[in-house]
Amino acid sequence: MSASADLPSFARRTRHGLELDVSVIPNAKRTEVVGLHDGALRVRLHAPPVDGKANEALIRWLAEQLGVARASLSLLRGQTARRKTVSLATDASDARLVALLARLAPPAEG
Repeated sequence: MSASADLPSFARRTRHGLELDVSVIPNAKRTEVVGLHDGALRVRLHAPPVDGKANEALIRWLAEQLGVARASLSLLRGQTARRKTVSLATDASDARLVALLARLAPPAEG
């Protein structure tokens, strides 16, 4: 796991893949990454925070962005909170995971 140090601050390697810390803002005009917040990837979600719709939208959006099956993603913590931990079950190499997560990371400021 030599490339683990290259994982963004919002991601951690686990025995089964990755855990991603995500801070969501529901009811946005569109779904998009807006930066980092307190070590979590900050994502605006178009879906409302009603009946699990925002959670479903987050999982669907992450799957699309990462190019993985929705079934490989699950919500570990934060079902009713804005701060969430999402599990990504994968056996992909660290290099592949870093490349996938680079799609999510907000652009560097400067």
